Amino acid sequence: MNQDRTELAELVLDVADQVPPGAVTTYGLVAEAVRALTGHGHPRHVGSVMAAFGGEVPWWRVVRADGTLPRQLRERALEHYRAEGTPLTPLVPVRVDLERALWDAPSRWQAPVAGPRA
Repeated sequence: MNQDRTELAELVLDVADQVPPGAVTTYGLVAEAVRALTGHGHPRHVGSVMAAFGGEVPWWRVVRADGTLPRQLRERALEHYRAEGTPLTPLVPVRVDLERALWDAPSRWQAPVAGPRA
């Protein structure tokens, strides 16, 4: 574990790392998954972890509850979404079609057995 990160941060990154190409999950679902394991976790915490360390994982696969990302990340994310075939809506701003692309982190995440990711 990176000494600059908490165990909760490591778990958030582990969830994000498991979201498959072409799918997304939300900050809230990541928080729910981590909370089920640790008793702690909040969507804002997930956002803070992704802002600080998200470059280490496929950050574009963790979105807001409405399927968007912060404005400054949208264009870069769109490149990834197109490359991965992630379903998008025709709305402006572009957003992920959560009905078709949602990966339910609380039920699908394979939590680490011996602790957080290395």
